[in-house]
Amino acid sequence: MQRPDTRRSVLAGVLVGIGVAAFVDEVVFHQLLQWHHFYDRSTREAGIFSDGLFHAVGWTAVVAGLFLFAHLRRLGTASVRRVTGGGLLGWGGFQLYDGLVQHKLLRLHQVRYDVDLLPYDLAWNGAAVAGIAVGAVLLLRARRADR
Repeated sequence: MQRPDTRRSVLAGVLVGIGVAAFVDEVVFHQLLQWHHFYDRSTREAGIFSDGLFHAVGWTAVVAGLFLFAHLRRLGTASVRRVTGGGLLGWGGFQLYDGLVQHKLLRLHQVRYDVDLLPYDLAWNGAAVAGIAVGAVLLLRARRADR
């Protein structure tokens, strides 16, 4: 096995993590629970259209990350620890971006409407911070293991 390609392994994980976060958000909160759309500041049709674009971008990230991971595996340079850590960083980073920027700063949508948002915001952003923290710990451990 060749020396691991650490940067591209992390990138592969980040892309998959972002895409999985987008997929779970889209399926669970947009479609199953129907709590919000990607863009809720217009008509329902515009919200559904924005969901479709959001879904397409999320799956593009997953596919790109998986192709990169497969390429690294073929070369024998994939670091599964770094892909996993990057995946958690990507997932948590996306969730935190969504919770802070899209929900609060831009007000594109909220997690839910007509309820007290504080518990939802704490759960959403708390899970994101936990994902980032666990991903960072995994990446630090991988770095130490390589030394």
